[in-house]
Amino acid sequence: MNFIKRAWQNVIFKKGRSFLLIIVMTVIMIFIMAGLLIRNAAITTVNNTKQQVGASVTLSANRDQAFKKMRASASSDAPSTTATRPKLTMPSVKLKDVTAISKLSGLANYNVSVTTSANASSIEAITTSSSSNNSGGMMDGGPGGNAESSTSTGDLQITGVLNTATLSDFKDNTSKITKGRALNSSDKNTNNVVIESELAKENSLKVGDTIKVKASTTGKKAYTLKVVGIYKASQSSAGMGPQQTDPANVIYTAYTLANQIKGQTGKVDSATFTLSDPTKKNSFVKAAKKIINTKKFTVTADDSTYQSLKQSMQKMASFANKIVWLVAIAGTVILALIIILMVRERRYEMGVLLSLGEKRVKIVGQLLVEMFMLLIVSLALAGIGGRFAGQALSKQVMRSVTTETTTSSQTNNMQPGGNGGPGGAQAPSGQTGGNRPSGQMPQPGQSVKKAVKASDLDLKISAVTLMQLGAFGFTIIAFAVLLASLNILRLEPRKILIG
Repeated sequence: MNFIKRAWQNVIFKKGRSFLLIIVMTVIMIFIMAGLLIRNAAITTVNNTKQQVGASVTLSANRDQAFKKMRASASSDAPSTTATRPKLTMPSVKLKDVTAISKLSGLANYNVSVTTSANASSIEAITTSSSSNNSGGMMDGGPGGNAESSTSTGDLQITGVLNTATLSDFKDNTSKITKGRALNSSDKNTNNVVIESELAKENSLKVGDTIKVKASTTGKKAYTLKVVGIYKASQSSAGMGPQQTDPANVIYTAYTLANQIKGQTGKVDSATFTLSDPTKKNSFVKAAKKIINTKKFTVTADDSTYQSLKQSMQKMASFANKIVWLVAIAGTVILALIIILMVRERRYEMGVLLSLGEKRVKIVGQLLVEMFMLLIVSLALAGIGGRFAGQALSKQVMRSVTTETTTSSQTNNMQPGGNGGPGGAQAPSGQTGGNRPSGQMPQPGQSVKKAVKASDLDLKISAVTLMQLGAFGFTIIAFAVLLASLNILRLEPRKILIG
């Protein structure tokens, strides 16, 4: 009799045994399927979100060289007083250099930043005070922390950009446009502005209204600004310490207008370039350095968000691989034990077949075909249940991974030299890390969560995944059948029959 036909009859007639094997194999296949889905989704997430999280390359003044120049000037002069002490002078970035770099390959988008201050004329700035500040707190929302500083620097912060959509605050929804529209390249050479919602409420402003401000650095010239959008800043960005203006007093304008208020043309404080492929950051930085004067300016790359995402997904993939292999090994052992018991019950059947001249290979083949038939049913059931198990498992793993990433990034930022700790680097525009009005990169842990949430870690069951699952399943039953058949098939038919 054909051994395939015998396998089919055994599967049909032994319904209880077949049902038990289907349950066991389905459980094994579900866990393997969950592991494969998580691993494939983690790899796909990294590839699909490269452009979303990207890598930022910032062109700004070389602070180290500026400090060296200041110290050299101080050492060459006579003993200085407070009035004559040399000041740190930061050169502005030339727009022609920004334009040249923007033409390099691999660029997704770019933005520029010009930060200055102005005094409110037709409106009232948000006043922030702190009772714990012995100097009287911050008056009129000024960044200086006292009345004199507020007067000299202005009570409104003007942040000029090319467009607001690419700023990290707006990309990660820390700040949101609630009314009107955002600024874009078409607002160049206009007086259009976007103001914060609290400032708008305090002064009963709406989209289309005009406000007047006076420059604090260029002869106190007055400017009439048109409100084209209103945004809501995150409460967590409100800085209450010295040198931090209230976020409600931050007004976004085109960089051309900010330059007028600041009294400069053809220059910006810094430029940020977002790469479409973070892995190309080194070649981009190398090409950009050929365009600029590296003694005055510096090009720094930041792909921490991408690296954090990549590291998180690698941890998930590694965890998924461990699940796959552990379940595969355990499944092989479990199935081997079940098949050994099943084979022992069929000693007489196998002895008869061997005595009738049936080849040992066909007897093993019959067992393998029986298991393969049951495997097909298990694969169908695992295809349904594996996705649900994978989603539940991936949420737990992702929560653990992102918590670890966020904790690690916060620890690094609080250490000397970190962005948030003592000795940390300032933002290119000179703003503190709390406000990030110029669009600095967000915290890696937060960005990982947002990137993964945006892609939803979609656990798709594809033909490739089913083929991988089938390959694992077939390998498992093959090893299980071979292990279970060793003791029986090496015996002679006579010994089997009389045993």
